[in-house]
Amino acid sequence: MAYDHELADRIRELVAGEEGVTEQQMFGGLAFLINGNMSVAASGQGGLLVRVNPDGAEGLVDDERVRTMVMREREMRGWLQVDKSAVGTEGQLEDWVTRGVGYARSLPAKKKRR
Repeated sequence: MAYDHELADRIRELVAGEEGVTEQQMFGGLAFLINGNMSVAASGQGGLLVRVNPDGAEGLVDDERVRTMVMREREMRGWLQVDKSAVGTEGQLEDWVTRGVGYARSLPAKKKRR
């Protein structure tokens, strides 16, 4: 499944004013990085992929619209798969994007590869 280009455009609008934003194809989708750290992505599996603080991630999971990301049969702590129905309104999407950007910004900047 290809990522949702409309969702990517909506994300792009929300992060447009952020410093250090880059876009990169990642996990079959389009990721938005802050200083080299993935914050949020239009997922290739549909919906949104959000990077959050692993210590608080469990409290955000409802197993219906928000699940822990699974990669190669392994749960990825701090990575959440958010169903498209949970980001239908601008306010809903903004909440998730704000979480992802805030966590990515809290991480040390990654050095650019040459």
